Amino acid sequence: MNVTKRNIGVLGAGTWGMALARMLCVSGNDVQVWSAIEKEIDSLSSTRVHPNLPGMKVPDELRFTKSIEEVCKDKDVLLFAVPSVFVRSTAAKARPYVADDQIIVDVAKGIEPDTLYTMTEILADELGKEGGPKGIRLVALSGPTHAEEVAVDLPTTIVSASPDMEAAKFVQEVFSNSVMRVYTNEDIKGVELSGAMKNVIALGVGISTGLGYGDNARAALITRGIAEIARLGVAMGCNVHTFAGLAGIGDLIVTATSMHSRNNRAGILIGKGETPENAVKEVGMVVEGMNALPAALELAEQYQVDMPIVQTVNAIVNKGMGAAEAVRTLMDRDPKNELK
Repeated sequence: MNVTKRNIGVLGAGTWGMALARMLCVSGNDVQVWSAIEKEIDSLSSTRVHPNLPGMKVPDELRFTKSIEEVCKDKDVLLFAVPSVFVRSTAAKARPYVADDQIIVDVAKGIEPDTLYTMTEILADELGKEGGPKGIRLVALSGPTHAEEVAVDLPTTIVSASPDMEAAKFVQEVFSNSVMRVYTNEDIKGVELSGAMKNVIALGVGISTGLGYGDNARAALITRGIAEIARLGVAMGCNVHTFAGLAGIGDLIVTATSMHSRNNRAGILIGKGETPENAVKEVGMVVEGMNALPAALELAEQYQVDMPIVQTVNAIVNKGMGAAEAVRTLMDRDPKNELK
């Protein structure tokens, strides 16, 4: 367990960033949070309550700043907790202030559509540009972790992934406490791929639920979904065992079955007849599964991997196919050549 006080900078004051910031602060660390939205910093500083985590009390010791330079300065760990679509722009802002050999932890989940980079690959690319730090040490922190539960100290497990095992174990030590158990994994690509792709599958599970289908369909989509993700991962050089672990099937289960999940909730609304656009509006936050679809399809084509669930979700979300018709098409596929 972590018994050493660390200086930690958190970039992003959304639900996940704030849940982790609070947890790290309660564990005895010196934690400072930055947000690009100045009103968000003002509100959190004055009310000590996050609007989307009303049951969480923000500790008085947790500090806030509107200066990205200040949040990066003299930190043992920098935690990137912005939505995936803002990882590159945030890294560009932080680049002049990140120290050489800095340990950087990413908790965003996604694949950049244009480059097909994972989040840590985006950070390596953007921070590696002229004027940036040298020798940064990147770790992906991912697993079955709803912010709503971490925010109130419910038991949670997570994976610290990096080919730099010394950095992964350092992050393991910093984030471990009596309610957070942290495992390590060298397969950072497999962990990050799982975190991005599971959102697409969870969207599909939500659509199934919204159509009124039951536990049988839900179980089928989860298990066949992880098979699709694992096929893609193995083709990309990942360790197949990653997909049977916390960051793989564990994260998919929690995302596909919980009402805390934005992807699940948006899928349910679509299954009930809402347009994807209205579903996103009603959820009120980023639905990462929709953002991940273009990259998922391109990766499947590039590596020649069959991903019928991903393709079916895309047909519903981006091509206007009716949800019930899409499910019938999926069920009519010949299963003879698929793994059981």
